[in-house]
Amino acid sequence: MRQLKAKRESWGSRLGIIMAVAGSAVGLGNFLRFPVQAAGNGGGAFMIPYFVALLVLGIPLVWIEWALGRYGGGFEHGTAPGIFHSLLQKNRFVKYFGVIGIFGPFVIYIYYTFIESWTLGYSFYSFKGVLTQLHDQALIQSFLRGYQGLEQNAFFSSIVPAYIFFLIAFFLNIVVIYYGIRGGIEVLCKIALPVLFLFGIILAVRVLTLGAPDPAKPDWNLANGLGFLWNPDFGALKSAKVWLAAAGQIFFTLSVGIGVILTYASYLSRGDDVALSGLTAVSMNEFAEVILGGCIVIPAAFVFFGPVDVQAIAKQGAFDLGFVTMPLILGKIPMASVLSFLWFTLLFLAGVTSSVSLAQPAVAFLEDEFDISRKKAVGIFAIVSFVLCQPAIFFLSRGVVNELDFWGGTFCLVLFGTVEAILFAWVFGMDKAWEEIHHGADIAVPRVYKFVIRYITPVFLLVILGFWFYQEGLPTIMLKGVAEADKPFVFWTRLGLIGLFAVLTVLVKVAWRRRNKEARG
Repeated sequence: MRQLKAKRESWGSRLGIIMAVAGSAVGLGNFLRFPVQAAGNGGGAFMIPYFVALLVLGIPLVWIEWALGRYGGGFEHGTAPGIFHSLLQKNRFVKYFGVIGIFGPFVIYIYYTFIESWTLGYSFYSFKGVLTQLHDQALIQSFLRGYQGLEQNAFFSSIVPAYIFFLIAFFLNIVVIYYGIRGGIEVLCKIALPVLFLFGIILAVRVLTLGAPDPAKPDWNLANGLGFLWNPDFGALKSAKVWLAAAGQIFFTLSVGIGVILTYASYLSRGDDVALSGLTAVSMNEFAEVILGGCIVIPAAFVFFGPVDVQAIAKQGAFDLGFVTMPLILGKIPMASVLSFLWFTLLFLAGVTSSVSLAQPAVAFLEDEFDISRKKAVGIFAIVSFVLCQPAIFFLSRGVVNELDFWGGTFCLVLFGTVEAILFAWVFGMDKAWEEIHHGADIAVPRVYKFVIRYITPVFLLVILGFWFYQEGLPTIMLKGVAEADKPFVFWTRLGLIGLFAVLTVLVKVAWRRRNKEARG
């Protein structure tokens, strides 16, 4: 029987790992990205491909990652290179596919932390009552641009206030990571998630009790607001774009294809359940996204702005929805400062439980493969990530964040998920994979999923990748659609990403040379 080294950490409880995985999944995308995707891709019809993707893509990948992580953890590996190597130890190259599982979350971390810090800053300005005094959309947009350092205006003369909140958010992340799996991440998620859900329920109830604010416009009511989001436009189902958007949202919302769940699950013991625990974490995330995320922003926007403007609002994107539209809406409701504070604190808690999970693969890699103490590993991570965060902060307007988000938060997710699915079902072997999922399981996974994991999930992923390469591959590589003034910044960002990937690949090679030398010695 494989056993973990004594030095490796473990979760304090089953609830702890479930809350941590759910915390990783429940992020800004649940409350901002999901309503935008649903409203812009057929309303209620979007939920058909969404739930199809959940059943044949999301849940299978969750089980794959929980099972792979626990299996690799038994060989003292907590990140994708080592976990993949444990599946096929005679293959010298399979571990290099796992570099994506460290690269992806690290790239997301270096821009996500800055965006997360906006929610902390906005919580502060909500508490002070500043935001609720801005009753005009142009004023709120000006406030946001000034805060981001994109312009100097009556609200902000520099990016200094935003940078201070970034430093606070970054420091909080590092403190949590420093205290480890049990003392840091588990404690954070056990506190943050219940508070997050409580705030979300309060906001959802308040929105669901809104009356029509303008007697002259009785159709601007909550029922029609919910209908705008949930009434299906079945014609949208003919568009491949809608199906791809639904699959992308499932990847984004469940944190699959990133490498985080692999790392978290590596701290499980051999007999710990992965089937029911994984499904429980998925259920918590879906409640946050579909129930809470679907009942707050878009319905409230419909009530105050009507059917025409809400379509334009949905097309503005997640950032404007969260940082412009919601403050404007909440400013029209009694107890505006309190509700605004709850909204942005909810977003911050969702952000920080996700960002600490993004840091863990890199820290675990240093600990496990180089035998570095957690204190030193966190120190190295803090220094390197802090330096690499700076371009996302100071070149936000130059397309740097969009470039990081695409390669780290979109392309790598699908690519890594495809690699995982193929390795688990076809290299490790479906019979062994099925047994691994059920080892210590508290539920029996429906047998149809043996077929789904082996055939449908990898084929679905390969189709998504194929469509992207066919439709978007060459234009993306050639920087089509990028403004001429932004191309140098995007080019250097892309070159930096290539360099980062190369450094991680070399570190994997060095780590295995070290392991082999120790084994011979």
